[in-house]
Amino acid sequence: MRKYFALIALIFGFFGNAQIINPVQWKTRVVQKSATEFELVMDATIENEWHMYSQFTPENGPLPTVFDYKNAKGNFDLVGKTKESPYKKVYNDIFEVDEYYFAKTAQFKQIIKVTNPKVKEVKVYVEYQVCKEQCIQQDATFTFKLPEIKVEEVAPTSVVSNDTTSVSTDTTSITATDSEKSTKEIVPTSTPKEEEKSLWGIFILAFLGGFAALLTPCVFPMIPMTVSFFTKQSKTKAAGIRNAFIYGISIIVIYVGLGMIITAIFGIDSLNALSTNVWFNLIFFVILIVFAASFLGAFEIVLPNSFLNKIDRQADRGGIIGIFFMALALAVVSFSCTGPIVGSLLGESARQGGIGPIVGMLGFSSAIALPFMLFAMFPGWMNSLPKSGGWLNTVKVSLGFLELAFAFKFLSNADLVLQTHLLEREVFLAIWIAVFGAWALYLFGKLILPHDSPMIHISVGRLFIALFVTTFTIYLIPGLWGAPLKILSGFTPPMTYSESPYGVGYQNTVSSGVSSESALPENAHIGPLGITAFHDYEEGLAYAKKVNKPVLLDFTGHACANCRKMEENVWSDAEILKILKNEIVLISLYGDDQRELPKEEQYVSKSGSEVTTIGKKWREYQIERYNINAQPYYVVLDADGKDISKPVGYTPDVEEYKTWLQDGVTAFKK
Repeated sequence: MRKYFALIALIFGFFGNAQIINPVQWKTRVVQKSATEFELVMDATIENEWHMYSQFTPENGPLPTVFDYKNAKGNFDLVGKTKESPYKKVYNDIFEVDEYYFAKTAQFKQIIKVTNPKVKEVKVYVEYQVCKEQCIQQDATFTFKLPEIKVEEVAPTSVVSNDTTSVSTDTTSITATDSEKSTKEIVPTSTPKEEEKSLWGIFILAFLGGFAALLTPCVFPMIPMTVSFFTKQSKTKAAGIRNAFIYGISIIVIYVGLGMIITAIFGIDSLNALSTNVWFNLIFFVILIVFAASFLGAFEIVLPNSFLNKIDRQADRGGIIGIFFMALALAVVSFSCTGPIVGSLLGESARQGGIGPIVGMLGFSSAIALPFMLFAMFPGWMNSLPKSGGWLNTVKVSLGFLELAFAFKFLSNADLVLQTHLLEREVFLAIWIAVFGAWALYLFGKLILPHDSPMIHISVGRLFIALFVTTFTIYLIPGLWGAPLKILSGFTPPMTYSESPYGVGYQNTVSSGVSSESALPENAHIGPLGITAFHDYEEGLAYAKKVNKPVLLDFTGHACANCRKMEENVWSDAEILKILKNEIVLISLYGDDQRELPKEEQYVSKSGSEVTTIGKKWREYQIERYNINAQPYYVVLDADGKDISKPVGYTPDVEEYKTWLQDGVTAFKK
């Protein structure tokens, strides 16, 4: 019977020209944790080949999923952040950032603590984007029914079904069925492989950082001194090896403990949010600048001598406790060299979120501890160690240049969030070219810093490193004129955040017509590829009537990857670009524009959705007029706003799109 109903629905849908796309289906439930605490669970089922994006997807990429707990004030408190199932991480060469997305399934959980026993329901509004060949901005409102709150009754694991869980999207109203009212916990089907890769990346980066710290003047000379102490003070070789092993483990415990403190302070769930927190990025920018100055020889960062003396006295006690305090003394004494590296690693791993700081400190401390343990076990290896000398200061100064370069990455993060355009792509690259160029000159011996030893010649190893840094510096230079620099994806600001978004040379070859803001018609803007564009339908249509030209109605989005592909790969064709600049009026309506509408223009759509933003206004307009909700979507109109072409969506074939556009212009002229 169900098959027949499905067939009937399909037939009606086909003849009714139903083009509304709804690739995400939701199921919700409430899990009671205690008398006043409840977990709101939202499960999303995503159609094949469609992607839905994480809450934490980076800036300047696809739109993240956003939750708004509508009736929280005076009724309940949120306990921590909204948790989500593991996401996939893939680089997007259009936006030049990593995408964090879900495929097939996604799950979101939020614990609430009820403060008003009279509250009967919780309303959650969610906005999200899904993309395949087209992108769709959607929203939904969930109503979670709560049981009567009785403080004396505690049911930690009971599950409360929602008899009338209502989901209102842009186009439909979905009511929970019996199959959705299951009391069985749903385990997310996605795997944590991407998260594991990220943690392995942090571990490897931190291990390399620990190895670099090992080669600084504060740590390297400590190896023979410490190993000699253990071999001389231990009565047997076995005892020396045991003590050295305890010493190494103590180093790891100290640094991992620091990572655990950072995680405890910020919380596992909130660490991801630090990547876009302005103050976090600004503070770490200042810290790294100070650390870089220290490494370059401006001053030494040391802890108080009184603190070190107390630790030394504890180290004299002997036994396991004494060995632990010896390890702590190493951490304190070497702080002027290890502190900047540890600070940088903690900052970067905190941006990754979760247990990143713990994993980072595990990798860093393992690299520090391993040589002490191995040389204590095999003292003969000590003879193969290079002697201390000026090369140790070279390592320290080189780390200073790296700290200086990475400092501007944190400043860039803050600038991108605030959209101040003070550190656009060209300025960022100019700073990096200057920093790495100065580093190359230093390695070649052309720059002398305060603590450098006199040098007659440079070693072969130093020459190779100097050549590598010089090569990297030269690689950066074309980026000033629009080269993509894919090796640095995720480090540099995106191409769209620059003085020349499409590259200096490229822009010059395609630019014609309007070239400055002063030459623009009233209410118009310079759009992609220098095309004159209107972002308001009525204003664009009025101008089209004035100049008697047809309109290209462009339903698009700031975070729509295929919209950018169409602009960069199709609209950039010389003949198409000529039409767009000279023979047609472009009206681009952005469905993801998050700017709020004036109060008097806000309304409730026919589907029951609240239209409060400019983007939602244009999405509702597209749905009501064309019965479709996907971007990109193109229509050619006459000057009165009537369709004179069949609408098309994503059309990557240049010739096909050119023919369609020319047919629309020809139809207008008849």
